[in-house]
Amino acid sequence: MSEAPQLLIGGACGQQVKLDAGMANRHGLIAGATGTGKTVTLQSLAEGFSRIGVPVFMADIKGDLSGISQAGKPHKEVDRRIREIAIDGYSQRGNPVLFWDIFGRSGHPVRTTISDMGPLLLSNLLDLNDTQSGLLYAAFRIADDQGLLLLDLKDLRSMLSWMSENAKELKSDYGNISSASIGSIQRGLLVLEEQGAEHFFGEPALRLSDLMITDFSGFGVISLLDVTELIAKSPKLYATFLLWLLAELYENLPEVGDADRPKMVLFFDEAHLLFDGAPDVLLDKVEQVVRLIRSKGVGVYFVTQSPLDIPESVLGQLGMRIQHALRAFTPKDKKAVKTIAGTFRTNPELDTEAVISQLGTGEALVSTLDATGAPTQVERILIAPPQSRIGPASIDERSAMISRSPLAGRYEEMIDRESAHELLKARAEDEARRESAAKAEQQQIWQEPAAPKRPAGRPRDSMGEAIMKSAARSVSSAIGGAIGRKLVRGLLGSLLGGR
Repeated sequence: MSEAPQLLIGGACGQQVKLDAGMANRHGLIAGATGTGKTVTLQSLAEGFSRIGVPVFMADIKGDLSGISQAGKPHKEVDRRIREIAIDGYSQRGNPVLFWDIFGRSGHPVRTTISDMGPLLLSNLLDLNDTQSGLLYAAFRIADDQGLLLLDLKDLRSMLSWMSENAKELKSDYGNISSASIGSIQRGLLVLEEQGAEHFFGEPALRLSDLMITDFSGFGVISLLDVTELIAKSPKLYATFLLWLLAELYENLPEVGDADRPKMVLFFDEAHLLFDGAPDVLLDKVEQVVRLIRSKGVGVYFVTQSPLDIPESVLGQLGMRIQHALRAFTPKDKKAVKTIAGTFRTNPELDTEAVISQLGTGEALVSTLDATGAPTQVERILIAPPQSRIGPASIDERSAMISRSPLAGRYEEMIDRESAHELLKARAEDEARRESAAKAEQQQIWQEPAAPKRPAGRPRDSMGEAIMKSAARSVSSAIGGAIGRKLVRGLLGSLLGGR
């Protein structure tokens, strides 16, 4: 493995704190109260990864990260940090950025299919109970067995309706299918649709490779997902998307072993949303993926107000810690600060618990991993300023970058190919036609005129019939026995037009 590059995090009194890029896939945490500088820290780190050729994905929660695409402007606070951290070669410049937006208004649309999302994440998204979740799993299994693609919301709705209509036939193979549970899931899907999920589920689905590209200069492209509207409409859909992305990367990327830098880095802002209300089975999956995805060369960085927002099993896997100020006003707050201070490796020259509440804006307590993977002593530093603009890009600047994007036109038009909804609709129409034809045939039979009644008594034979019967009797008498009677039946049948 070649020597890993170093990412500058910040420093103080001329001493710098850097992150060894070879350890960047050991994940990390950026925490702190609102207004303490987490967004600038996130922006500075994303730039650092981009400059060493690592693609970055991050979500823009407040709409102010789009400035990372534009060159920064001179500012006295920036100048102060440059001096105190002793940064050489600082220059203000923008970064290569791809803009994304689930609603397709401020970036390329982001979509996945119902099948790719899977029943586990969908059950969490819909807040289903165990019975309803089991029914959703059955829907996916039946769709597979029936050769039906579940691509968008109408596919899943049609699948559930078909299951309800054929519950008796399906029971022996798939168990009881409750109409009440199906109704609950259908109502949940309607709520999702109102929150904008119909934009998210469908095709063309997002290609992971489009999030892992570099520009012509070798800089990692920063994929910025605008979630300002989504986070207001459906925080849970935002969290589910992040979990889906994490799972997709884990399932599809090859093992890379130890490398001098990650293949990709993800920043998950408002990370507490990933875990709030999630069932144990999902939390177990997230913990497993976070633990194992480092072998795929992916680094995950959680951004939240307090480290205690992250489950302990996940928190223990985050090698780099950047802690901005936390305010302790109540006994509960003070207890939380003490707990957080205890997660850092002790520095004899620093009272970590006291400093957490004293940090100014842009200051942080930082601990990284050294070349052996051991945590370094906690240091109090000033975060390095980003070279790009702090604040949002203008609408015109964003539009210009979207129009020049190498992905322009790839995702903008939704494709609605034949899938479960269309196939089940065609089946229903065929069945309706068959039933209509059967009813029409039955009605025709009942409407046919009855044959005329035969008059009572034995009809008189015609002259020809009388002559033939007389001849038959003569022949039968002459020949006699069974042979003669059989011959007569043949003869009469032939002459009288029978078989």
